[in-house]
Amino acid sequence: MNVKKHINFTSMRKDFSELLLAANQDCRQSGKIDYSINDAVMSGFACMYFQDPSIKAFQERLQDERDMNNLTTMFGVKSIPGDSQLRNIIDALGSGVLRPVFKGVVTRLQRGKQLEQFQVFPNTYLAALDGSQYFYSQNIKCGSCLTAEHKNGTVSYSHEVLMAALMCPGIAQVIPLMPEEIRNTDGHEKQDCEVNAAKRLIPAMKKDHPRLKLIIVGDGIYSKQPMIEEVVDKEWSYIFVARPDDHAVMYRHLENVPMRQKTVVDEKNGKTHVYEWSNCVPLNGNKETVTVNYFRYQIVSTDKNGNEKITYRNYWVTDIEIGEDNIEQLVKCGRCRWKIENECFNTLKNQGYDLEHSYGHGERNLCFNFLLLTLIAFLFHQVLELTDKLYKAVREKMGSKRKMWETLRSYIQILIFNSWEHLLDFTLDPLKYNPVFTNAP
Repeated sequence: MNVKKHINFTSMRKDFSELLLAANQDCRQSGKIDYSINDAVMSGFACMYFQDPSIKAFQERLQDERDMNNLTTMFGVKSIPGDSQLRNIIDALGSGVLRPVFKGVVTRLQRGKQLEQFQVFPNTYLAALDGSQYFYSQNIKCGSCLTAEHKNGTVSYSHEVLMAALMCPGIAQVIPLMPEEIRNTDGHEKQDCEVNAAKRLIPAMKKDHPRLKLIIVGDGIYSKQPMIEEVVDKEWSYIFVARPDDHAVMYRHLENVPMRQKTVVDEKNGKTHVYEWSNCVPLNGNKETVTVNYFRYQIVSTDKNGNEKITYRNYWVTDIEIGEDNIEQLVKCGRCRWKIENECFNTLKNQGYDLEHSYGHGERNLCFNFLLLTLIAFLFHQVLELTDKLYKAVREKMGSKRKMWETLRSYIQILIFNSWEHLLDFTLDPLKYNPVFTNAP
């Protein structure tokens, strides 16, 4: 079966290892190194990739008395570190080392013409932002933890992250980019927050993808002048939620201007889609306010008795000039923001990746680095769903993702495969192979 070499797992994984080597972050004395950074990172990454909740158990299941195992053949691990050694190495690793992995995968998708299907307008892509908590404890903490004091006198500690992902209406897969950690920093009295993280993330995204034309999509916390100016300064566009209770001045202005309207009736399901918009609207009452283009959308459902009910309503601002030719697509883009919650966060938390599972907190970067390894595993899977015919065939044969990963995990415990692609091919048609069991009598 033909698999595109430039975007298969093996080539992406090798790039990952080469980036770790090129980063040259190993400050340990050469004579005292038993396990390389690649050995530790790839051992952890393999656990996330195969969606195993226990790193230690995962390693023990793969380790055997032979000189060969699937961590070596698939992930390039020369020597499998112990659980505590793995965590110590990953904890000391600067998280920025993993940034080029995200950039490199997007570059591969561009090179393979696979990213073009994500265009929402000609040569323009949608990038949604959203924050999420991924670690919570009332006992474990570090200097980077966000803290919260509760009414009962207790204090909780957490880690949060601001995610960014490329997405497109009508495409199930999303392409996560390098996220920004929401964390406290020594010397700052105020806690970090999602908006401040966005002010760091957007310039970083521009640096990583300078030629990618983006529309940044976000909820109501972003539809303020500083954030709008930040996006426009990067020569990108935006679509931000703008509810009436957050923009009193703008809505008073809208009461006195005519709104253009487009109505689309879907007689099959009894729904009426109402689009309204106005261009060149002042965002606020400041003397130097930015002007925005405002649009709103609602779905009116009609039951069998002819009764009408508004079943959906939302409001946005954008810098893109609005007209009858693009209003429907703009609404689709605005509504697409939910995909980062459903296809990204919900999948990562509830469908095998265990995003909120604690693999260890560490003293420096362990917690965030494990999140990044989980996100890279998810990224690899999303790319395979988009581009890899062999992966798609196995997925179709298994019927569900859960069954597929259970099957793959069971195979790697008892068989040694030359590569990930070998494992998939075996899973698709085991009978054409003469398997060699790792623990054969």
